[in-house]
Amino acid sequence: MLTAFARAFRTPDLRKKLLFTLAIIVVYRVGTHIPIPGVNYQNVQKCVSEASGNQGLFGLVNMFSGGALLQITVFALGIMPYITASIILQLLTVVIPRLEALKKEGQAGTAKITQYTRYLTVALAILQGTGLVATARNGALFRGCSVAGSIVPDQAIFTTITMVICMTAGTAVVMWLGELITDRGIGNGMSILMFISIAATFPSALWAIKKQGSLAGGWIEFGTVIAVGLVMVALVVFVEQAQRRIPVQYAKRMIGRRSYGGTSTYIPLKVNQAGVIPVIFASSLLYIPALVAQFSGSKSGWKSWVEANLTKGDHPIYIVSYFLLIVFFAFFYVAISFNPEEVADNMKKYGGFIPGIRAGRPTAEYLSYVLNRITWPGSLYLGLIALVPTMALVGFDASGNFPFGGTSILIIVGVGLETVKQIESQLQQRNYEGFLR
Repeated sequence: MLTAFARAFRTPDLRKKLLFTLAIIVVYRVGTHIPIPGVNYQNVQKCVSEASGNQGLFGLVNMFSGGALLQITVFALGIMPYITASIILQLLTVVIPRLEALKKEGQAGTAKITQYTRYLTVALAILQGTGLVATARNGALFRGCSVAGSIVPDQAIFTTITMVICMTAGTAVVMWLGELITDRGIGNGMSILMFISIAATFPSALWAIKKQGSLAGGWIEFGTVIAVGLVMVALVVFVEQAQRRIPVQYAKRMIGRRSYGGTSTYIPLKVNQAGVIPVIFASSLLYIPALVAQFSGSKSGWKSWVEANLTKGDHPIYIVSYFLLIVFFAFFYVAISFNPEEVADNMKKYGGFIPGIRAGRPTAEYLSYVLNRITWPGSLYLGLIALVPTMALVGFDASGNFPFGGTSILIIVGVGLETVKQIESQLQQRNYEGFLR
């Protein structure tokens, strides 16, 4: 594999793409350390070093921003507004006929939907930026920190608007950087930035576990976490590559003197057809009652129940709710992203059929049956991957920052595999050996 990397850098076109991608990554990482105006940076660093931030509530957004959220920097919101906007547009495509028609128009329709995604990203960045500034001003971002209330010393409306504008502009720049990587670099730009954001938090989290450990100076805990992470990566790679191949046969047709069709192919149905989306949906949904309770002024019974049961990752109610939501959203997302009736109609239109299954409605029913069968193990796998780190972190990190979380492992492995495949395909186009011999 190292030889393949060396050959990749010897290829002029591929070398330019790789160096361009690395340059954009450097720019992105620099932006995650530039504080926005109106923030007392010394107090922010003090609260972060005390490790008393509400990581359970803001952990998902902080992970996708590469730790920039709790630092309140220019790229504090990171890629999260774009991810949310993309998911919302994907869901609306199923509901709104106009968007569904745009999706079927091909490249022109896809460009239009992408433009809508950009507009929605900016709107969500304004909302999330306003919420982050309000949370930092009232001291709720770092609960338990002695100087949490003085992170934003100037409470003037002009300062607040300036902070929101800076974070919204930062989100727009991140979106632009991701699109530059997609156009001129290697891989999907948004996925690459997400990969870098998550990977950037690993070294500090691992070193924190080593420092907090008590066995052999923390090295036993450190080694155990590394071993658990490697096992999880192997499991994720194994399941992410697993697929059920439905054979499809196309009938031979004679048009003039030429024959068309007569080929055999297959429909690849992945075991984890939904990817990481159910985990993000479940995490976001569980954050809503915690956020409402946090901003609620009165000390009511429901607020106490939410703070006791839905804000702690190791609480049984939280674990069961998280697992059930992941399973539900796995089936929900597969149902809206893969339409068996549409696939069956397309096969029938072009003369394709599944051996032993009649074309049309029986084919759609067979595809639905197979899809439900493989979605069950895929959804259970997602739930276990998301919960194993939560249940395993008790002995390693009291603050709940287990570095190899389910969401982070799924994203890193998925993006890594996809990027390596793209580099390998470009190497093979130039008659070089790929990464796998």
